[in-house]
Amino acid sequence: MSYLLPHLHSGWAVDQAILAEEERVVIIRFGHDWDDTCMQAILAEEERLVVIRFGHDWDETCMQMDEVLASVAETIKNFAVIYLVDITEVPDFNTMYELYDPSTVMFFFRNKHIMIDLGTGNNNKINWALKDKQEFIDIVETVYRGARKGRGLVIAPKDYSTKYRY
Repeated sequence: MSYLLPHLHSGWAVDQAILAEEERVVIIRFGHDWDDTCMQAILAEEERLVVIRFGHDWDETCMQMDEVLASVAETIKNFAVIYLVDITEVPDFNTMYELYDPSTVMFFFRNKHIMIDLGTGNNNKINWALKDKQEFIDIVETVYRGARKGRGLVIAPKDYSTKYRY
């Protein structure tokens, strides 16, 4: 499913994707990408969140997350844009954002990293694959609304902690 989403192939491209989106949340998935046919897209639109998935296209966790990202991309296109980043091809952010997990999803708005409290203790990123499309849409909407209000940390609509599971 990663072939359906735009890939960023350099640290400069990632920076430009984050900087170019004035009013949208940026979602970026970092990871490995061995697909050379993917196009690089940097949009200069405003009012949208940028979502970046960092990871590897061949990783099972990333494949699951990419399926969700690709299926919701059209639904959230008015307020969010999604990019994928291969963490081997673009290692520039691995240390800065502690990108050690198979799949990592981060949110950016107006050149600022938006943190989200998911109840897991790590407010910087989502480092597991969400399987429910509506759940991810709810998270993106929550991040977008909080970011528009100037908040750097938003509370997720669902608690993902394990304290109630045992």
